This record gives sequence, structure tokens and C-alpha cells, in this order.
Amino acid sequence: MATFKQPPKQNPLAQFMRQPKIYLKLPSNGAFWENGSIKIPENGELPVFSMTAKDELMFKTPDALMNGQGVVEVIQSCIPAIKDAWACPNIDLDAILIAIRLATYGEELEISYTVPNINEQEERVINLTTLLDNIYARTTWEEEVVINENITCYIRPLTYKHMTKTGLKTFETQKLMQALSDDSISDEHKLEIFNKSFGTMTDITVELIADSIYVIKTPEVTVEDPVFIKDFVKNADKDIFDKINARINELKDKNGLQPLTVQSTPEQIELGAPETYDVPIGFDNAAFFGNGS
Repeated sequence: MATFKQPPKQNPLAQFMRQPKIYLKLPSNGAFWENGSIKIPENGELPVFSMTAKDELMFKTPDALMNGQGVVEVIQSCIPAIKDAWACPNIDLDAILIAIRLATYGEELEISYTVPNINEQEERVINLTTLLDNIYARTTWEEEVVINENITCYIRPLTYKHMTKTGLKTFETQKLMQALSDDSISDEHKLEIFNKSFGTMTDITVELIADSIYVIKTPEVTVEDPVFIKDFVKNADKDIFDKINARINELKDKNGLQPLTVQSTPEQIELGAPETYDVPIGFDNAAFFGNGS
């Protein structure tokens, strides 16, 4: 009679598999995440694992980066406590990506940039732990926007899903606008393209504002229905729209990654470079996760 050996209940190689490298406290402290999208431990610190080979390949797949799926899968792979990365509020995203980079490659990141006016290429190493500390120190969210004595709006950070959807629409619109430089297209068709693109960009802005608002209060009612909120944003007076938009942009600037301020050398200044200039730092791309340098 044939006998079958039962496989072990636990992989004997488990001790050699990935282990948490660092622990991350979210800048939002878990606020604004949808129910069920994240499981935060009692101490508030999420275990962060290094990327696998499959994860790293995700960041070399243009389509997966463009539609956001690659970023979502890597986040969920490296931080298992995050069950649905599409629900990640934008105030947590940079910290999450930095933590994954830290766990995989260490504290140092080399960035390349061009010196203004003289087009000279430079490289510099930045410390990601220091950058993460700066994010914690700066992150703030003021959700109440008082429009007037009758209307108060409450806003939340956009999710990664919202940002990706907006990015795709913006990219498609920019591609349409590029057609305006094509001499083979008639002026009539160019005008049609322009009007369509302008309408799309307007719709994108309205959607962003509407998606950011989760409650509107008046002396009589409290409105939470997204359909009613979007209808209000589309039809509100310009002054109301501008006030909400200004607050959202203010919070975006406050919570966004601050650029690196660089000091030019005396030789560079003599050639025409400014004494100091800002270098933007971006993380949601293949270059950031492509290698350990």
C-alpha cells in the first residue's frame, strides 16, 4: 500500500524568509483610512518588510506604474497591515514609500539634478530617516473650512485611488493638447480639441474638490451624500469654490514633500548659478525603487 508523507504545517524555511526591517508610524495616525483598509497594531507601528524580487519588477513595469496597480501591490506586499492601499490618504503616501525604500536599500538615497542657469549635472546623497522625521514634524490637517455664517465644509485628504484617477485623466488631456501643435489638423478641429480638453480639466478640478469634502453643515442640515456635495460644488458661487480650493491647496503645500535647498559652489556662482536653489524630491517612480544606489 502506498503511503503519502504529509507536508509540514509550517514551512521549515520560514526563518529565512522576510522579516520586518523597520516599523512605521503613519503621519495621519490612521485617520482618514476607510474601514477595513488597514489594521493598525495597538502600539500604532506598522511592520515594514523589504521588497521581494517581484515587487522590484513591479516598479519597472510602466503600465503598472501608470495605473497605480504596481504601487498598490508593492505597498500591500511590504506592509501587510495595509489591506487596501488604494484607500491610502495622500498625507501618508510619501512616508509609506520612504519606509519601503528604507527597509529595502537602507538610509541613503542618491539623487541627480541640474544646476540652474549653467546646466551642470550634480549628485547628492540624502538621508531618508531624516526626511521621514521631517514629514512627521510637518504633517497637519485642518479639516474645517468656514465659508460663511451659513456654510461650513469638512475636508479630508484625497486617497491614492483619487490621485491615480486624476493623474490618468490629466495625462490623457495633455496628450490631446499636444495635438494642437500638429499643422495637419484644421483650425476647426483644434478648437474642438481645446474646448474638450479645457472642459475635462475643469471637470477634474471640480471632482477633486468634491472628493475632498465629506461633510457640509448649515444651520438647518448636515449633508454627507457625495452626490449632493458634488452638485453643490458644481453650482456654488465662485467665491465659495475658490475658498475651498485655496484651503485644499494650502494643506497640500503644507503636507507635501519639501524640496532640497542646495548651495552652489563659488565656481558655479561665478558661472551664473544662483547662490541657492530648490531641488524637488519625488518617490512614486521606478527610479526611486529601481536599485539601492
